[in-house]
Amino acid sequence: MTYVVLDNCIRCKYTDCVEVCPVDCFHEGANFLVIDPDECIDCTLCEPECPVGAIVSEDDVPPDQVGFIELNAELSRDWPIITEKKDPPPDAEEWEGKENKLQYLER
Repeated sequence: MTYVVLDNCIRCKYTDCVEVCPVDCFHEGANFLVIDPDECIDCTLCEPECPVGAIVSEDDVPPDQVGFIELNAELSRDWPIITEKKDPPPDAEEWEGKENKLQYLER
């Protein structure tokens, strides 16, 4: 099993989660983070660190966001690893909790 970054991370991109990851499985895009499912060891440390609840266990992905399982796997192959916390985007709070943000994902 792995953990998955969901829709709510798009345009928020808080990076609190990356510093607690013992295996450096987070990858960073312009406005989204993903978890490499081949590297994730299911340690659960990242989930409570996300201030917007955008990280869940693969078993708990809501039905309308199942596509994010494959999206995390796909994008983690292309995006660089991130291991240190960064400042969130200046407008992150405005995007918290908005639904259907996939259209804003910058690949």
